[in-house]
Amino acid sequence: MLTPIRHESMRGRRWPVITFAPIGLNILIFLISHGPIEDQAPQRAEVRVHLILLAAMHPELKPSGSATEFVDTIKKSVGDAWDQWAAPSRKAEDAWDAQIRQVQDPTELQQELDNLCQEFGTVEQASILDKYAYVPAHPRLLSYFSANFLQSGWIHLIGNMWFLWLAEFILEDTWGRVIYPIFYLVAGAAALQFYGWCAHGSYVPLIGAPGAVAALMGAFLVRFPKMKIEMMFFTIFYRRRFKAAAYWLLPLWLAMEFFYGSAFGTSSPVAHWAHVGGFLFGMAGAFALQQSGLEQKANDAIESKLSWSGDPEVVRTSEAMDQNKLDEAASILQKHVAANPNSADALNLLQQAHWRRSDMPAYQQVTIQLCQAYLKNQDVDAAWRAFEEYHNAGGDKMPAATWLEIIRSIESQQHFDRAVFRIRAPC
Repeated sequence: MLTPIRHESMRGRRWPVITFAPIGLNILIFLISHGPIEDQAPQRAEVRVHLILLAAMHPELKPSGSATEFVDTIKKSVGDAWDQWAAPSRKAEDAWDAQIRQVQDPTELQQELDNLCQEFGTVEQASILDKYAYVPAHPRLLSYFSANFLQSGWIHLIGNMWFLWLAEFILEDTWGRVIYPIFYLVAGAAALQFYGWCAHGSYVPLIGAPGAVAALMGAFLVRFPKMKIEMMFFTIFYRRRFKAAAYWLLPLWLAMEFFYGSAFGTSSPVAHWAHVGGFLFGMAGAFALQQSGLEQKANDAIESKLSWSGDPEVVRTSEAMDQNKLDEAASILQKHVAANPNSADALNLLQQAHWRRSDMPAYQQVTIQLCQAYLKNQDVDAAWRAFEEYHNAGGDKMPAATWLEIIRSIESQQHFDRAVFRIRAPC
């Protein structure tokens, strides 16, 4: 089994309250809904099986209500299986099936079908799955959102929430507490719709957050393609950890989902096409946020709420950046940094100014200075984050002295995995 453990940026600038919200909500809804869903499942399955078998054995009978569409859809989608269900030589599924075969009176058979149709409607109205799961045959508007908060079991819940945690908080830190939750909800709905197009007419309810989680993975790939993800491969007798960059690990996962979706279609218990649709939406959404400037505005808003120093030059520069006077801000900051080379606040602002001006060489250079300032202030974690920002921005000429000091610092904190990786693959 292969599973992700962590990635290289497991710390954000703020407490990830939005990240905790869907995780907590998923757990709460699971605790409330799982028992009733399990209790409703046997009756829901039984009435549907009986309805299909009776309709197949006696095509002259007329179903009623919502059961009519259900029977017609199943008949069209199962192909030869319908004829097999209608065959008199078929093995009886249960006691009801064996008993109904003995009935020959058309009136009694129609009455039985009417009773099943009525029971079908009653169960459908009471069923949590039929009301809140996403059913491609008759999707409800609410189900585009509610289906993402229902889980089929503990393993399903834990797996989804773990992937959600790994991808979610770093995107919340990047996009802020307004854009991120909107993206998450819209991505979940888009993934369900993509699955609906691939499983048109299906009555199989889809629940869980894998489509939304896949969208976060797609966004992660666009925003942090070079970030290393630590993976664990394990069996009963063997266990091994390794690191892989997002730019090849995540596309490989997408290719596998596309393959399984093509091979098994919607017959698989795993909604592979929801994964594919969500991943593609996440990539497109992350790219659009970057190009539109919304991501940068969100980042500026986050930075403005953090505890900057009261230096008048820094404050004046912040105001200039708020007015989009980037050249003026950069000029002020460069003079300020020349006089105060260890001012992390000023260097952070200068880094943002260069980013917004799309001046990547200058961005990389000031990121090196920011890394050095953090090291002098003995803020090793911040220095490491600055180093990763430099690396993710395409930087490959980190000064040897700075690079070695980072390695020594992270070794002193016993982050040996980081140190070993960077010794093997320096910038």
